Amino acid sequence: MLQRYKVWDAPTRLFHWVNFISVVLLALVGMLMLYKKELGIVSLDAKVAIKELHVVIGYVFVLNLLFRLVWGFIGNRFARWSAIVPGRGFREAMSAYLSSIKRGERQQFLGHNPMGRLAVVVLMLLLMTQAATGLIRAGTDVYYPPFGSMFAAQVAAEGVDPATLKPYDKTGVDAEKLKALLDFKHIYGEIHYYLFFVLLVMIVLHVVVVIRLDSREGSGLISAMFSGNKTLSRKPADLDTRQ
Repeated sequence: MLQRYKVWDAPTRLFHWVNFISVVLLALVGMLMLYKKELGIVSLDAKVAIKELHVVIGYVFVLNLLFRLVWGFIGNRFARWSAIVPGRGFREAMSAYLSSIKRGERQQFLGHNPMGRLAVVVLMLLLMTQAATGLIRAGTDVYYPPFGSMFAAQVAAEGVDPATLKPYDKTGVDAEKLKALLDFKHIYGEIHYYLFFVLLVMIVLHVVVVIRLDSREGSGLISAMFSGNKTLSRKPADLDTRQ
C-alpha cells in the first residue's frame, strides 16, 4: 500500500536547485576560462570579465552553501546534519541496508539511505573546499572580497594605494611580492582545478544512483526534490528514528 510522507522542507529543496544551477554555471564559465585561447578570447578585458563572472556566480554558490550549513542545525528532521552525518547506530543501519539489498528486499527511507548519507558528506566537503579555494583565488586574481583587499595590500609597491591596483596589471605592483603571491595562489588554483573534476564525477554518480534508486526502490527521490513528499510502498526503515 502506498503511503505519502512529508520529507524535504522548502529551504532544503531551494538549496538543492540553486546549488545545482550555480555549479553548472560555474562549470561552464570555468571551461571558458580554461579554453579561452582556443575559443579566440585573447583580450585582457575579456579575460577579466570572464573571471569576474565566475566570481559573481561563485558568491551565489557560497552564500547558498553557507545557508545550507546553518539550515542543517535548524531545519526539519531530515534536513539536519544529525540525520546525515554518520554517528551512533550508523554501522548497524548500514549493515541492515546492505543485508536488505542482498535479500532483494531493499529498504526504503524517508531521508537518505546509509550510502546516500556518506555521499552527501563527501559532496558537502568537496563543495566547501571549492568554495574556500574559489574565494582565495577571487582575492588573488581580481582582488574581490573577502580577501581581495588583503592580497592587494600585500603586493602593492611602497606608496601605492592597494585600491588602485587592477587585475592582471603590474602597474603599482612590487615584483617580488607579486611572485610570492603567484606561488601562493598556484597551490589553491591546483586544488580548485583538480577537485572540480572530482566533484564533477561525484555529481554524475549522484544523478545516476538517484535515477537507479528511484526505479529499483521506488524511493521517490527525484519527485521529492520538487514536491518535498515521498510516496513509498513499504514502511520506511527510518520512520521511528529520532535524530
